[in-house]
Amino acid sequence: MSKIKVQVDPNKCIGCGTCVALAGNTFRLNEQNISEVIDQTGDSDDDKLTAAQSCPVGAIKAVDSISGEVLWPKV
Repeated sequence: MSKIKVQVDPNKCIGCGTCVALAGNTFRLNEQNISEVIDQTGDSDDDKLTAAQSCPVGAIKAVDSISGEVLWPKV
């Protein structure tokens, strides 16, 4: 079971594709070259968290789906 849920803020995304390179079964770039989540269980939790942390503009939020704790970005 996937513990980490990710979400993309399309207003922040610049379409660099790092998330797709790191977790390509979870993310894709749409027709507007904006990242979107295609499958929450597509990649490991570690890969999804790494993708979120690697986003150069902080457009990806990672949340523990059990506790609701925001894992990234850290505030």
